[in-house]
Amino acid sequence: MSNQSDAHDFLVEIGTEELPPTALLKLSNSFTAQVAAGIKTAGLSYTGVQSYATPRRLAIVVSGLDSQTPEKDVIVWGPPKKIAFDADGKPTKAAAAFAKKNGVGIDDINIENDGKAEKLVYKSLKAGISATELLPSIIQDALDKLPIAKRMRWGAERTEFVRPVQWIVMMQGSHIIECSILGFSAGNTTRGHRFHCDTTLAIENPAAYATLLEHSGHIVPAFETRKAMIRQQVVAEGEKLGGAAVIDEDLLNEVTGLVEWPVALTGSFENRFLEVPPEALISSMKEHQKYFHVENKDGYLMPHFITVSNIVSRDPSQVIRGNERVIRPRLSDAAFFFETDKKIALETRVEKLKSIVFQAQLGTLYDKTQRMMGLAASIADSIGSNRAYASRAAELSKADLVSDMVLEFDKMQGIAGRYYALAQGEEEEVANAIRDQYLPKFSGDQLPESLTGCAIALADRLDTIVGIFGIGQPPTGSKDPFALRRATLGVLRIIVEKRLPLDLRVLLKQAQQQYSHLSAGENLVETVLQYMTERFRAWYEEEQINAEVFMSVSEKGLSQPLDIDQRVKAVNRFSMLPEAQALAAANKRVSNILAKLDSQAAIGSVDNTLLVEDSEKNLAELVEQKAQQLAPLFANRQYSEALTSLAELRVPIDAFFDNVMVMVDEESVKNNRLALLKSLRSLFLEVADISLLVPAK
Repeated sequence: MSNQSDAHDFLVEIGTEELPPTALLKLSNSFTAQVAAGIKTAGLSYTGVQSYATPRRLAIVVSGLDSQTPEKDVIVWGPPKKIAFDADGKPTKAAAAFAKKNGVGIDDINIENDGKAEKLVYKSLKAGISATELLPSIIQDALDKLPIAKRMRWGAERTEFVRPVQWIVMMQGSHIIECSILGFSAGNTTRGHRFHCDTTLAIENPAAYATLLEHSGHIVPAFETRKAMIRQQVVAEGEKLGGAAVIDEDLLNEVTGLVEWPVALTGSFENRFLEVPPEALISSMKEHQKYFHVENKDGYLMPHFITVSNIVSRDPSQVIRGNERVIRPRLSDAAFFFETDKKIALETRVEKLKSIVFQAQLGTLYDKTQRMMGLAASIADSIGSNRAYASRAAELSKADLVSDMVLEFDKMQGIAGRYYALAQGEEEEVANAIRDQYLPKFSGDQLPESLTGCAIALADRLDTIVGIFGIGQPPTGSKDPFALRRATLGVLRIIVEKRLPLDLRVLLKQAQQQYSHLSAGENLVETVLQYMTERFRAWYEEEQINAEVFMSVSEKGLSQPLDIDQRVKAVNRFSMLPEAQALAAANKRVSNILAKLDSQAAIGSVDNTLLVEDSEKNLAELVEQKAQQLAPLFANRQYSEALTSLAELRVPIDAFFDNVMVMVDEESVKNNRLALLKSLRSLFLEVADISLLVPAK
């Protein structure tokens, strides 16, 4: 236990030029975690940790930190007594050497039994190490481990950090910890707001740090507190307009990383800009200006924006007018691009795709759309959607990539294509599919609305996956330049969540056939299939489904994602039944028995006239009944109901193994019993190999 009377609060602050706002929270969390881990590893106790992060600082206050590590009992064993002393009981050179090694005299050495023999032993109390001695290296190590993609140097210094450092604070209680971090000597002075309090502020002690910054420095130092203030202010501004501010969490984090004293202000733009696709306006406001947009009660964009200033202005209207002047040219550009792009037919733009390389060995984007047309049409046939719509949507799918709108606002890909397709009289389902081809964009994102959208989204991803594997560039380690992992999960999500009756093996063969130069044969398809089905493992891990459950299904080598998912969910529910482990063990036992046979060719069907024991007669009758009862359940993929029914066999199976010897001398009886076990196991294998649910020893 630490002695809290010897504990003090500890403060470290790294003052810098403006830190990258999108990385600020990640840097702060990493810094805090590394410092806390370093303190724990050093053997120091504390009562709490509070992190602070603003554009110009990363700081941590550790409450109740021990002033030193605990004292330790040190026991050093030496040579055996018979070696340490001669026949006359006088110390030998070995005893003298042991005493000298420990810096004491012979009289300070004891003789004790270590459980094997009597030996020399020296016991001492090792003093603790002071926190002031340990903390500088703990902080330096934490800074070295920060997730910084590219470090900077400044001036003539060799020191590197994410941004130029301006000051360092290191305090234990009211005392400065004398050390040098990142080329600066630690002190007890911080700095206030760049505009409202451009001066140094002396810190009395770590506990006073946050209050000093807020009351005197005009700074809200805690990231989460500042974030909550911004959210509250932005919501309030939206309500004043009679609408609702739309708060994107990534944008909120970024804005929180841009300001130290947030003040939300509302600006406006001309109604004429509302004729432009709202996604383009929102993208411009969000990506370039870091503004929050506002929607009315019907969900339509309002001609207003909310900006978060870093100062309290004496004349807020001037700040608002400045922001309105800045946003107007951006929105004008979007309006110009939209009107200009609509004058060029998407079909004309398709031709321009011939000059854009998709991948050097896989051709141009034009080549890709041609392959997608054939694959999307085949998928459409399989899922009962419109083949012509799917083919047309695939043909036009990448045309907007050469539009001015997408060249300026890259997140408008697909979205711009939808608007241009509608403007040129394409079917709405075709236009929507052009937009939906990129869905889902990330984990948990929405899926394509229509079956045509699903066909295009699947065709796009499958073409890429098969093509990249086909030229021998699958993902390796952390390298996945074509985002095949994300593409695979997108394919699986669409098929499973949209409940599409698609077979991956068939789809991969169809995708391969669209290429004229990829190697033929089963090897490529099977390699890709194995890679894709393996992605299910991570999927189910996130759903807290044990790996054994997934393995019991994957052992069957299935290739229909929806069917695999239904089986996994059924086996997972089955694994929670009280009978599950006993039945899994029984299946394991049966599997082992059958595996030891030289051949199963001699095992035919069960002959009831060869059944001798009551237990085997009973089990045989029940297995036959279950086979008839479960046939329609298996046919309708009602796997959960089937396994629940099979759970009723636990008692008769246990009775069989308790009372019946399988491997008897009489060949016909033995083979008949093996046939019974094989038919029993076959019932379970209709769903999965549940023998794999038995925990590995």
